[in-house]
This record gives sequence, structure tokens and C-alpha cells, in this order.
Amino acid sequence: MGDLSEVKKALGRRAVDTCVTDGMRLGLGTGSTAIWAARRVAERIAEGNLRGVRAVVTSLQTELEARARGITVHTLNDADLGGELDLTIDGADEIDGERCLIKGGGGALLMEKIIAYASRRLLIIADDSKLSARLCEKFSIPVEVVADAVAPVMARIRDMGGEVTLRMAVRKAGPVVTDLGNLLLDVAFRGLFDPREMEDALKLIPGVLENGLFTKKRPELLVGFADGRIEHRE
Repeated sequence: MGDLSEVKKALGRRAVDTCVTDGMRLGLGTGSTAIWAARRVAERIAEGNLRGVRAVVTSLQTELEARARGITVHTLNDADLGGELDLTIDGADEIDGERCLIKGGGGALLMEKIIAYASRRLLIIADDSKLSARLCEKFSIPVEVVADAVAPVMARIRDMGGEVTLRMAVRKAGPVVTDLGNLLLDVAFRGLFDPREMEDALKLIPGVLENGLFTKKRPELLVGFADGRIEHRE
């Protein structure tokens, strides 16, 4: 299974086949790995061997995929969900040895965190390239900000020792705009830092809506390798 896309597909299918059950309140994540979980849920619903799943999605990308494949989409505000999910399946951009995460490379970090932290179980599916000795070794921390606060937020992050850039769009003029109408900063800390403390510190900056450090809920991991192995680390 040397093809990375096949590793991602296998992870998504394994996550659903082993962890999703009838009647589950299920969070569906965003990105090139997590999307395979949504596709597998749709397959099993169509086959008639998965019933009563109430899905909540983390992004417009996942919502469109889910609806196109016949999955009914709910929100955490629906009365029958009680503001809580049984399980969320999502990907990650970087995972350290303490299972702290960087997420949000796809720009959906605000809803990803709301849904992840509202879940009893968080299952992160990722290929082994996402494993890291420390966060920011391979990937920057996305920070979602309101547009009018970009300059002061960038100045404060630089004062904290961070390298920060405004994320620019690739196939449109100007910056990336999130599903919720905000802008994204990408932040890297080259020295050692405590991810748990940094998650809190970044959130306290006026104008910051959320950041891509996920440290408050210890996830289960489903890690895929190029040789076809999949490890479930509970």
C-alpha cells in the first residue's frame, strides 16, 4: 500500500468499520484523510448496514460531500443531540508524542475544535508522516482572526516569539477566507514551547477566534503506514 491516497482511504474505512455504530451522534472531519470516513459512512448507510447515524460536519467541504452522498447533516444545536457527540473522526496536520495536535490546515479549525471538544471520543486518523517529536517541527499553527484585528494580533504573536504570516489564497486574489468569514494566520515557534499553555495564550489575544492547537482532549490515534499496517493507539 505504497500510495498515500490508498493509506488515507484505508484509514477512513477502518475508522468507520471499527468505531461507528447504529444511532451514533457522529462528527465528521475535514481534509484529504477524514473525507474517506464520510464516504465510508455513506456507503454503509446505502448498503443498509448502518442506521440512525446523526452526523455533524466540521466544514462546508464535508457538508457538501455528505449531502451529495445521502448523509443527513445535523448541527450541535439540534435538540436531540444535547450539544454532545459520541465520536468524532478527523485528521491532523501534526501529532506529538503526548498526542497534542496541530489541526486546521484546511482552514476549518474553529468548527473542528468545537466539534472535537464536544465529543466523548476523538479518533484522529493520520499517516505516519504526521507524527513529530514536537509541534511546529513540520507544520505551522493556524490562527483564525477577525479581519479588523489582523495587524494587532500579528504584532502580539511576534512579541510572543512566533513567526507569523497571513495565509494567502492560491486560486483567488487576496487572503484565504474561512467558511465563517474570517482570516487565517500561520504561526510557527522555532524554540521549545508548551502546547497546552500556548493554546490558552493564543486564545486570549483580542481578535483571535480560535487556534489550531488541540491539547485539551487526548485522542485515540489510527496511524497508517506505507507497508499497509494500521495501528490503533488507544
